[in-house]
Amino acid sequence: MSKTSIFLLIFFGVLACTPSKNMDISKESIIPKPVSVTATGSSFEITGKTNIYIQQSDFEKLKSPGQYLSDLLKKSTGFDMQVKASDKTPRSGNFYFCLSGEDTKLGDEGYELTVTEKLVKLTANKPAGIFHGIQTIRQLLPALVEKTTVEEGPWLLATGTIHDFPEYSYRGSMLDVCRHFFSVDDVKRYIDLMACYKLNVLHLHLSDDQGWRIEIKSWPNLTVHGGNTEVGGGKGGFYTQEEYKEIVGYAGERYITVIPEIDMPGHTNAALASYAELNCNGKATELYTGTNVGFSTLCTDKEITYRFIDDVIGELAAMTPGPYIHIGGDESHVTPLKDYIPFINKVQDIVQSHGKQVIGWDEIAHAGLKKNTVVQFWAKADNARKGTAQGAKVILSPATKAYLDMQYDSTSTLGLHWAGYTEVDSAYIWNPATLVPGISKENILGIESPLWSETITNIDEIEYLAFPRLIGHAEIGWTPDSLRNWDDYKVRLGKQGSRLGAMNLHFYRSKLVPWANQ
Repeated sequence: MSKTSIFLLIFFGVLACTPSKNMDISKESIIPKPVSVTATGSSFEITGKTNIYIQQSDFEKLKSPGQYLSDLLKKSTGFDMQVKASDKTPRSGNFYFCLSGEDTKLGDEGYELTVTEKLVKLTANKPAGIFHGIQTIRQLLPALVEKTTVEEGPWLLATGTIHDFPEYSYRGSMLDVCRHFFSVDDVKRYIDLMACYKLNVLHLHLSDDQGWRIEIKSWPNLTVHGGNTEVGGGKGGFYTQEEYKEIVGYAGERYITVIPEIDMPGHTNAALASYAELNCNGKATELYTGTNVGFSTLCTDKEITYRFIDDVIGELAAMTPGPYIHIGGDESHVTPLKDYIPFINKVQDIVQSHGKQVIGWDEIAHAGLKKNTVVQFWAKADNARKGTAQGAKVILSPATKAYLDMQYDSTSTLGLHWAGYTEVDSAYIWNPATLVPGISKENILGIESPLWSETITNIDEIEYLAFPRLIGHAEIGWTPDSLRNWDDYKVRLGKQGSRLGAMNLHFYRSKLVPWANQ
C-alpha cells in the first residue's frame, strides 16, 4: 500500500470519529432525583448503528423493556434499533442490559446506569429496575426525544454512573373514572405519563354513586343500567372485562400494578339503582348525577349483599394479577358504626378468600383489620393511627397535599378546594415519614395521589390537574428526603418544561417554577 493510501485511510478515519462532547451528567435535570450520580465529563452518541443488546441468559426477561426503548427512540430519532441477545459485552456504540443480584441495595426496582463514550450499560436485580433505568436514559436525552415525529440530533447522553433505588415500594396515583368516565386510550395515556416518572401503581376507582364502570357478568345490570350516566347527566360508560384486561396488561408492561376499587358500603347508588334487592326496602333508587356524598349504603344485614360482593370481587380478582383489591369504605355517613364494622370485617374475609389483600380508606380502621390489610390515609390521622396500632401498613394520600383535584389557587377553573388550595410548592414540600405524628417510615407502604373527577371531563383536564404536581409526588416516593429541597427541585422541574411540551402534555405552568421554553 502506498504512503498516499495510508495517509488517506488515516485522514478519513479521523474524520469518521466524531469527537465526544464534554457533558456533566450531575447537572442533568432528572426527576425523581437519583440517589447517587458520578460524572465523568464526556458523552455517548446514539446513531443509526446503535442497537440494544441483552445478556443472553436474561433475554426473555428483558426483551420487552428493550423493545420499549427501541420503539420510544424510533419515533423521534428515526433509528430502527434492534433488540438482540448477546453472550458478551457488545462492541462500542450500543446499549447493554443485564440482570445481577449482587447489589442488594437496588432491591426489585433500583438500577445502575453506567454511560461511557463507548457503551451504555444498564444493570438491575429485576426487570422493573431496567425499565426505571430506561426512564432515566430518556431524561438524559434532549427533550425532542419525546416527539412523535423524526427530529434532528445529535442524540447525546452525558457519561458517568447513576446508582438509584426507591425510598418507598408503593408510588401511585388514583384515577376516578366514575364521576366522569374516561376511555381506555385516556387511561393508557395516563399510564404512560406515570411511567415516565417511575410510578408503579394505578388505583382505578371503578364504582360510585354516579356510575358503575366495570362489567360484572354475573350482575349485568350494574353496567347496562348503572353505567350509563355520570356527573351532569352525561352518557357515562364502562369497561368490558376484555378492556379492563387490556388496561391491566398495558400497565403491567410498564411495571405498573393496577388496583381496582369497588367502594362500599357507601358510594353505592349506581349499584342500588341497578338491583333493588341490595336496598333494605327492596326498591331500586334513581340514578344520580350530582356530586353530594354520604347518602347511599348497601343493606348490611342482607345475605344477598354478601353474595353480590363475593361475585363482584371474585370476577375482579380473576382479572387482576396484582395483590390488592380496594374496598373503599369512606364517607359511609348513613351506615351506623354498629353495622359498618361487621360489614368491613365480612368483606375483608371475602377479599382474602379470593387470594387478595385489602386496601381501604382510613375509615376502615374502625373495624378489626385482618393481617396484611392496608389503610389509606386521606382525612383523619386518628384513623391512620388506629390502623397502625393493629399492625397495618399505611398509604399516605393526605387531601391537603396529595389530592390532585384540589385547585392550584383561587383563579383555577378546574378542581375543588374543600381541602384548600395546593400550589406546586405545597404539593412537594412534605415528608411522608414526619407528616402524621405517631406514624413513622416503618409504618408506611408508600404514597398515592388521588385524582377525583367531579370537575374534569377529558384527558387534557386530567393532565392539567395532575401535572406537574404528580411529578413532585413521584420524587417524594422515590428520592430520600435528605436529597430533596424545593429550591433545587423547582429548577429541575422548570427544565422539564420543554420535555413536557414535546409530550404535548397540558400542564399547569405555575409562576413559582422557572419554566424552560417549549
